[in-house]
Amino acid sequence: MKREKLFKHLSIGLFALITAILMVATIMEKFHGTEYALQNIYCADWMIALWTAATLSGIVYILQRRMQRQPATLCLHLAFVVILLGALVTHTTGKQGQIHMRIGDYTNKYTLDDGSVEKLPFSLSLHSFEVTRYAGSEAPMDFVSGIVVYDDERIEGTVSMNNIFKHKGYRFYQSGYDDDEKGTFLSISYDPWGIGITYAGYSLLLLSMLLFFLQPGSRFRALLRKRAVVLLLIFTASATNAQERPQTLPKDVAEEFCNLHVNYNDRICPLQTLAIDFTSKVYGKRSYKGYTAEQVLCGWFFFYDEWKTEPMIKIKGAEVKETLGIDGDYAALTDFVDRNGYKLETALREKDNLGKKDFAAANEKFNIISMLCTGTLLKIFPHADPTTGHVTWYSFAETLPADIPNEEQLFINKGMNLVAEKVAERDYEGTKAITAKIRKYQVKKGGESIPSEARFKAEKLYNSLEGNRLLAMVCLAIGTITFLFFCLKSRENTCVISNACEKSQGYLTITVICVALKILAWPILAYLTLQIALRWYISGHIPLSNGHETMIFMAWCSILLALFAGRRSRLMLPFGYIVCGFTLLVATMGEATPQITPLMPVLQSPLLCIHVLVIMIAYTLLAFTMLNGIAAVIMKITRKNREEEIAALQRTSILMLYPALFLLTAGIFIGAVWANISWGRYWGWDPKEVWALITMLVYSATLHSGSIKAMRRPMFFHIYCIVAFLTVLITYFGVNFILGGMHSYA
Repeated sequence: MKREKLFKHLSIGLFALITAILMVATIMEKFHGTEYALQNIYCADWMIALWTAATLSGIVYILQRRMQRQPATLCLHLAFVVILLGALVTHTTGKQGQIHMRIGDYTNKYTLDDGSVEKLPFSLSLHSFEVTRYAGSEAPMDFVSGIVVYDDERIEGTVSMNNIFKHKGYRFYQSGYDDDEKGTFLSISYDPWGIGITYAGYSLLLLSMLLFFLQPGSRFRALLRKRAVVLLLIFTASATNAQERPQTLPKDVAEEFCNLHVNYNDRICPLQTLAIDFTSKVYGKRSYKGYTAEQVLCGWFFFYDEWKTEPMIKIKGAEVKETLGIDGDYAALTDFVDRNGYKLETALREKDNLGKKDFAAANEKFNIISMLCTGTLLKIFPHADPTTGHVTWYSFAETLPADIPNEEQLFINKGMNLVAEKVAERDYEGTKAITAKIRKYQVKKGGESIPSEARFKAEKLYNSLEGNRLLAMVCLAIGTITFLFFCLKSRENTCVISNACEKSQGYLTITVICVALKILAWPILAYLTLQIALRWYISGHIPLSNGHETMIFMAWCSILLALFAGRRSRLMLPFGYIVCGFTLLVATMGEATPQITPLMPVLQSPLLCIHVLVIMIAYTLLAFTMLNGIAAVIMKITRKNREEEIAALQRTSILMLYPALFLLTAGIFIGAVWANISWGRYWGWDPKEVWALITMLVYSATLHSGSIKAMRRPMFFHIYCIVAFLTVLITYFGVNFILGGMHSYA
C-alpha cells in the first residue's frame, strides 16, 4: 500500500511539474524565440527524462491499482504511453529537412533543420511547378511540384498542399516556391518508426474512448444511473446625428453603385462588402451620421473635398492623438498632414514596438482612405489573359496590360470618369445607367471568376445581418439575470438544479422562466444557423477557419446544448445564454476586419474542420462546468446547508467533463494528424499546441478523484473548474493576442 501511494504521489507530482514547465516555456519562447525554447526546454534531455520518469511511474501505479479489471480505462492510459513512445522514437531516429530545386535541377542531398547536409539514398529532379489560383484573384489555391525519382527505376510523382509523395520512408511536402514560380521548396521528413507507433497510439486512444462510455463499471455510467443530468451532444442601431453631414449619393444610388463586383481580399464579392469593411475599419461602426456604409464609401470617393475634413477616423492611443493634434477620439484626414508633411512618418520610425501598434493602426486607416480615393482599392474591371485564360481584376488607376484591346482600355479608363461626371451633374439616373453598363461588362469579361447570382445575393443578405453585438448583450443580460435569480431561488427550491423534483414554493415561477428561455432560444439558434449557412455558401468551405467563425459556432453550440441539457438541469439554460453572449461579443471584435476569404492552401484539409469542430464543442462544455462552479460558490456563500445541491452540480459537471476532455484530446490528436499530412511533423511545440496540451493535463485531474482525494470534495472541485478554465482562455485568446505562433490566426 505504501508503495502504491509513493508511485501515486510521484506520478501526480511529475505531471504537475511538467505542466508548470510547459506554461513557463511558452512565456520564455515569447521573449527568447522558438529555437531557444526547443533546445533548452521542450526537446532538452532533462525534459525527455522528466517525461520518461512520469510515464514509467504512471505505468507502475496503474498496474498496482489493478486497472486491468477495467479494460477500457486501462487501454485509455496505455494509449498515452504508446503516443509518448512514438514521440520519443521520432525525436531520436527521425530527420527533418528541406530541399530547394529549380525546374530541371537534379540532386540527391537535402539540408537538415540543424543546417547540416544529408545524402538521400536516391536522386530526384523537378520537371514542373505550377501555382493554381482562386478564380479572379492572385491568392494561391495550391502549389503543385512535378518530381522524378531516380532509383532502381524512374518514378514520377507530384507534391502539393495536403498531398505528400513517399519513397523509401522519405516523405516530401510542399512548403513554398520562388517568386518567379520556377522553383520549389520541399520539406522532407524521414521517420520510419515513430509515425507508425504514434498513429497506433492515436487509434488505441480513439477506440478506448469509445469503449469507455460503454464500460459497465465506469464512473460516467454510474453517474448516468443516478440521473443527475442527461447530456445530449449534437455534432453536426444608433440614433441619427442631427449635425450637418458631408455630401454623398442618395441611398438607392449608392446601393446600385455598390452592387458592382470587386476583387477584394483575394476574392470577387459585392462592392457592398468592401464598403462595410471600409466604414467599420475607419469609423468603428457600419454607419455614420445616418449614412449607410455604401453612402460612406461613395461620399469619400465622389465628394473627397467635403469628407477629408470630416472627423470620422477613429484613433486609439494618447500618443497618436497628441501627434495628430486632436482632442477627441476621431480625426479628419487633414489632421494627418501639416506643412512639414505626413505627421506619422517620424513617429512610426521612432516609437517603441508597443507604441507602434496604435500608430500602425492609424497609418493603416490613412492608407485605406488614400487607396479608395485614388481608385486603387476599386479593382472592378476584369481581364482574361489570352494565353492562360486566368482572369485578373484591375482598377481604373492601374497601368493596364498591353494585350487589352483599345476599346476596352478606353472603357476602363473613362468609365469611372463618366460616373463621376453624372454624379457631379446630379444626374442620378445617368449614374445608375453607367453603373449598370460597368456591371454588364464585369459579367461578360469576368468569366468563371464571377460568383453566381445566387451566391452574390446570399452575400448581400449576409451583409444585412448586423445584430451580433445587440444579440450578445441581450443574451448576456438574460443569462446573467436568470442565473443569479436561480441561484437565489435555490435557497428555497431544489427544482432550480434538476427538473426531477417535487413541486414546491416558487415552482410555477421557475417553470415559466424556463419555458420562456427555451422559446427564446429557438429564434436565436435559427439566426445563428442562418449566419453559419450563409458564410458556408458564400465562402465555399465550412466556416471554421478563423476566430470570428469559431466564436459564432461556439455560440451556436452553447444554445443548442442548453436546449437539450436544460431538460434535466434548469441551470443549463442561463449557462447557454451566458456562453452564447460572451462568444458573440468576442466575435464582434473581429467584425471590423475582413472575414470571408479564400482558404490558405494548407487549411483546405477536411481534418481541419473536424479538428476545430470537436475542440470548440469541448470548450463549450468546459465553459458550462466553469459556470456550474460559479453557481456552487454563490450557493455556498448565500446560504449554508446546500451540500446536496452543490454535490448535484458536481455530478453534472463530471458528466460534462468526460465528453469535453475526450473531445479535446481527440481534437488535439486529429490536429496532429493534419499537421503531419501538411507539414511532415505531427507536433511542433507551437504555443497553441502546448497550451491545448496544458488544458488537457489540467482538466484530466478532475476525472482522477480516485487518486486525488481533494477532487471528491464538491467545493474544491468547483473552484478547481473555475480556475482551470483560465487555461482555455489562454489557449484561445492568450495565444492569439499575446504569445503568437503559427496558430495565432485561429
